[in-house]
Amino acid sequence: MSDRRTFALRLGSLMMAAPLPACTAMTSSSDLPLDRPGGPLPELDRALEALIHHPLHPVVAVAALAVRDGRVVYSRQFGSRHLGDTPGQEPWPVTPRTLYRVASITKLVVTLGVMRLVEQGRLDLDRDVGDWLGWPLRHPRHAGVPITMRLLLTHRSAMSDGGERYFFGADTALRDVLDPKGRLFADGVNWRLDKSPGDWFEYVNLNFGVVATVMEAATGQRFDRLMQDLVLGPLGLEGGFDPSAMPREQQRQIAAQYRKRRRQGPADVWDPQGPWVVQADDYRAQPAPPVPGLDRYVPGQNGTLFGPQGRLRLSLRDLGVLLQMLLDSGLHRGVPFLQPSSVQRLSEEHWRALPGRPVAADVHHDWAMAWGLGVQRFTDQGRPARGDRLSAGFTGWGHLGEAYGFLGTFALDPVGRRGFVALSTGSAVPESAAPGAWSAMPRWQELAADAAVRLALRPG
Repeated sequence: MSDRRTFALRLGSLMMAAPLPACTAMTSSSDLPLDRPGGPLPELDRALEALIHHPLHPVVAVAALAVRDGRVVYSRQFGSRHLGDTPGQEPWPVTPRTLYRVASITKLVVTLGVMRLVEQGRLDLDRDVGDWLGWPLRHPRHAGVPITMRLLLTHRSAMSDGGERYFFGADTALRDVLDPKGRLFADGVNWRLDKSPGDWFEYVNLNFGVVATVMEAATGQRFDRLMQDLVLGPLGLEGGFDPSAMPREQQRQIAAQYRKRRRQGPADVWDPQGPWVVQADDYRAQPAPPVPGLDRYVPGQNGTLFGPQGRLRLSLRDLGVLLQMLLDSGLHRGVPFLQPSSVQRLSEEHWRALPGRPVAADVHHDWAMAWGLGVQRFTDQGRPARGDRLSAGFTGWGHLGEAYGFLGTFALDPVGRRGFVALSTGSAVPESAAPGAWSAMPRWQELAADAAVRLALRPG
């Protein structure tokens, strides 16, 4: 019997044996930091708290923020940012300043930085990125097709993550990896040699490593500092890409990422009855270490070093600022951050999954059905364990995030003037063991997103 089948049967027995415990008092954080905050929503509070107590797939912390008609109508988080280092040690609760490693939601924020550079005339979405890199970035079998920022942002570059090969240290230049003459080309594992740029959609993390490198080459500035100047600073966001550059107290506000595990031989394996084990971002006792080799890094060589695909830390408030700015067509507190035309360009569709279409990747469980410029378009297509439905009737755009037990949804519906953020940390079971009832999302992510829409964003 397969490991997955064995796990599913074990989980089924737990479902029958474990009644839902009565809700105990939970540490919660009311976080209504933006203009004109709304009042409490007890039903939504209860729905989010229930995820922490769930007998099958509990989470360590959960947070949600909702904006409707230009005002924040809900912003609250529950649970712990750190469970403690030893048995009996008191957990550290989430607070309004808690920072979450927002995984691939990072890509949306990076795209905002790109659009700022486009507006400044320092980048062009349709120009050959080799003009900035100083070397010709070309698909090995389609040398006549320029790779552009548009192809990178829309995941149509025909690159590949090459078996999780999308992060490289400071001693590596991306040219070593992507150029056929490079010392780390490795028979082109980071290219889809059977596909061509522009004719193939495949969600690829390495695309954003290249985007970050081009941004550096165009400006001469290191990516993490450039994003501070382009996006984080102008919007007043407290987070960043490098925890070691943050004050110690801010590092201790970062939510650790957990999974339920037990030791089996030399490795940890999933166990829903095992302890919570930290997977990443544990800075409670020790400060964050500096990025290795950063002191000798030359901007424009290897932007993967800073995690542009998924290592940005942001607070719930920070995400709310981004959401409100996008719903306001680029205005932040009455001041233009992006032009309305730039915000509109983000949502323009560049790819859609169509029946029998030969120029689209087999996206696992149809989790992506359409893509814009650096953002996912949510089409509200769903059935058990498949599709991109967030909550019945909600369409729009944004980005999902998943890493090390974190799951996040950032979505806006500009037509309805509404949007929401739903986050959780801690996975007690693998996502495949708790599939969604109407989407490809795991069940606990699905429940958090649906509760935010139903209970905060729908009239009445």
